[in-house]
Amino acid sequence: MDKRSLEHMAGRFREAEQRTEILRQELAVAIRQADADGVPQKDICEATGYTRQQVRRIVLAGDTEIAKPETTTEP
Repeated sequence: MDKRSLEHMAGRFREAEQRTEILRQELAVAIRQADADGVPQKDICEATGYTRQQVRRIVLAGDTEIAKPETTTEP
């Protein structure tokens, strides 16, 4: 393996990490929406493979984000 090939592989890995983060966030939004729509937690767990505790954390994290007021820093 030469340096150029290694750089290419590392770049592909970083791109995959970025796509994974985007999909993780999209799944969290979908879980929160399913919860808001009244989908039973059991069904959310079965569909995602997450534990009940993981689902609760995701839903509660969304509630926390909504409850936070936007802050701006002015000079």
